[in-house]
Amino acid sequence: MFRISNNLIGILNFITFVLSIPILGGGIWLSTRASSDCEKFLDKPIIAIGVFLMLVSLAGLIGACCRVTWLLWVYLLVMFLLIVVLFCFTIFAFVVTNKGAGEVVSDRGYKEYRLGDYSNWLQKRVSNTKNWRKIKSCLQDSKICDSLEKKNFQQNDFFQEHLSPIQSGCCKPPTSCNFEYVTATNWTKSGNFTDGDCAAWGNDSGTLCYNCQSCKAGVLANLKRDWKKVAIVNIIFLIFLIVVYSIGCCAFRNSKEDNAYANAYPRYKGYP
Repeated sequence: MFRISNNLIGILNFITFVLSIPILGGGIWLSTRASSDCEKFLDKPIIAIGVFLMLVSLAGLIGACCRVTWLLWVYLLVMFLLIVVLFCFTIFAFVVTNKGAGEVVSDRGYKEYRLGDYSNWLQKRVSNTKNWRKIKSCLQDSKICDSLEKKNFQQNDFFQEHLSPIQSGCCKPPTSCNFEYVTATNWTKSGNFTDGDCAAWGNDSGTLCYNCQSCKAGVLANLKRDWKKVAIVNIIFLIFLIVVYSIGCCAFRNSKEDNAYANAYPRYKGYP
C-alpha cells in the first residue's frame, strides 16, 4: 500500500490537473476569439497559468504515485519557489496599496480621486502610455459610462449617486471644474479653468474623462480595493500551499526510503 502522504499528494495533484484543463482551454479560446486589446491582454496570462498548473500537477502526480524521486524533487522545488513568490507578492501588494483614498465632496454622494495620492509605483504603471492605452481600451469595452447614461438621472439624483471610483474618475468631469450638468456623461464647459482634467473632458462617449488624471486615480482606487482582497486570498492560499508542501516532503522521503529498500533487496523490487 502507498503511504498516506503519497496518496494525498496524488489526489490533490489530480484535482489540480483537472482544474488546469478548463483554465488552459479558456485562455486558448480567448486568444482565438479576442477582438479587443482588453481581451488580448488576458489570454496569455491565462494560458501561462493553465500550462504551469498542468505541468506541476503532473510532476506531483507521477512522482507520488509512481515513486519517481527526481520528479517529486522538481515538484517540491517549484512549490517552494511558488510559496516564496506568493509571500513576496502579498507583502508587496499591502505596501503599494497602503496610500491613497477618495476625497469626500460636500453635497455629493460620490468621492473625487487624485492620482498624486497613490504610491509612486502605481502612478508610474498607469502613467505609462502603452499601459494606459490597454487600460483605457478595457474601460471603453466595458461600457461602464454608458450604463450611467442609460439611467437618465436628474441632476440632484446624480449628485447623490454612490458612483464607483472608475465611474467618478472617468465618466464625469471633476467637481472642481464647475461644469453645467446636462446628463450623466454630457456636461457644458463653462468659465475659466486651470485643471488639465477640465480641458481633457469631452462629451463624446469615446473621450469623456478617459485621458484625465482623475480617471487614472479611479482605476488605482479600484485596483487598491481588489488587491487588498487578493492579498487576503493569497494568505489563505499560502497556508494551503505550505500544508501541501509539508505533505509533499513526507511523500518525497517515503519515495527515497522505498527506492533505497528496493535497491537493497532486489527480490522485493516493485513492492512497497
